[in-house]
Amino acid sequence: MDIKQMLASLPEIQIEELQYLQEIVRDMTENQQQQFYMLYQNKRKQQQHLMLMTLAGFFGVAGIQRLVVGDIGLGIVYLLTIGFCGIGTIVDLVNLKRMTLDFNKKQAFESAHMAKMIG
Repeated sequence: MDIKQMLASLPEIQIEELQYLQEIVRDMTENQQQQFYMLYQNKRKQQQHLMLMTLAGFFGVAGIQRLVVGDIGLGIVYLLTIGFCGIGTIVDLVNLKRMTLDFNKKQAFESAHMAKMIG
């Protein structure tokens, strides 16, 4: 299986994410591409998982989604304010696709850097 097929097989991959990943791996050797895929598939988050974490905010555990995507400060604020009294949690639900894509792009960039160092 080539790298394009591997990337396309990632669960819930968005077209914008797939295009970004193909651009990242374009100049990599085959070994680097395989390293990248192994690193990235373990780091990326699925939108569905982040949605479940965000929905948990309505049951008293607000901010988990922010902690998972690396927004530590905002995650703590959400925990202390119960997701800005639920408003921040609703905003996160609306912006979930963008939050997931931004996180996955960051993870792809870091994975590409690591793959180039390893391979």
